[in-house]
Amino acid sequence: MHLLQLLAFASIIGATAIADLVKTTLGPKGMDKILKSTGRGHGVTVTNDGATILKSLHIDKAAAKVLVDISKVQDDEVGDGTTSVVVLAGELLREAEKLVNAKIHPMTIIAGYRMAVECARNALLEKVVDNKLDGEKFEAELTKIAMTTLSSKILSQDKEYFAKLAVDAVTRLKGSTNLESIQIIKKPGGSLKDSFLDEGFILDKKIGVGQPKRIENAKILVANTAMDTDKVKIYGARVRVDSMAKVAEIEVAEKEKMREKVQKIISHGINCFVNRQLIYNFPEELFADAGVLEIEHANFDGIERLGLVTGGEIASTFDNPESVKLGHCKLIEEIMIGEDKLIHFSGIEMGQACTIVLRGARETYLLVQYMLPVCVLTVKA
Repeated sequence: MHLLQLLAFASIIGATAIADLVKTTLGPKGMDKILKSTGRGHGVTVTNDGATILKSLHIDKAAAKVLVDISKVQDDEVGDGTTSVVVLAGELLREAEKLVNAKIHPMTIIAGYRMAVECARNALLEKVVDNKLDGEKFEAELTKIAMTTLSSKILSQDKEYFAKLAVDAVTRLKGSTNLESIQIIKKPGGSLKDSFLDEGFILDKKIGVGQPKRIENAKILVANTAMDTDKVKIYGARVRVDSMAKVAEIEVAEKEKMREKVQKIISHGINCFVNRQLIYNFPEELFADAGVLEIEHANFDGIERLGLVTGGEIASTFDNPESVKLGHCKLIEEIMIGEDKLIHFSGIEMGQACTIVLRGARETYLLVQYMLPVCVLTVKA
């Protein structure tokens, strides 16, 4: 046999082996795989998700890597069907091997597969039913799609409930494909069915001490800036003084500098300040005295999404107020979910934005947190 043929068959065998590996996880009766990490910690993962399994493999065969890439693209674009697409590709390669053995040229096989793809596409287009104009039917179809995504997951018993949550969130987008406006947060306690969709934005932070707990017609400055006294940033540097009076002068100068910075922020005409970094006691007092609600140490993903849904942008300098874009919403208030306090933004500029709040036992909702975005992505697609 020619060397090139041997290499081709070796590639096909490697790729079909990958397909056979995930084939047994397919469908409602698919089996789980136990994945053991070879790295530090030797963690163990139990899953039947094709994308998770394939990401965990160390592969050196080029054709097998193509199958892994196919799975990744499917996961990124659609969110589901990662196992199916790999199994289908594996079977196509298996049939191609038979055709090569029958002395059919690879280019002829490729041309035949392309014709088959076109025929399959046309057949599917003939069967397509568009119910976008019938709201009830369209929503029912989306719910069925979402339920299919969740059928083989841990949510299978509550799949209809969570499918409805995902559909309600996506239909609020009104045709937009920007899933960043859908926030998903998790709060332990209650049951899975205590999870709900909130028509607003919820930030998993507490309002600062002495700050107003409710702000109407909020003007929001979202920032990522240091709100503590300036630090000497040269490693090993020292400041030497010859009296305690000098130390007091340094402290006064630092406070004055921070006061100026706070005044610059307040001069933007805001009544809410959200910062990525910590806000220390002195600037916190200044904001409270000015009646400005301040929120500190918000995670970066949270403030990016907050800026998006309120129409603002993250700022780090405040010398030119005209260059800073503020966010707006009708109401900011502190709410309780379970035993935790959170901050709720309602009447936001991006009206379709919403928050899905996941409840339940800690181990369960951690799994739900992974599965629900997959379901949302599938409905969007």
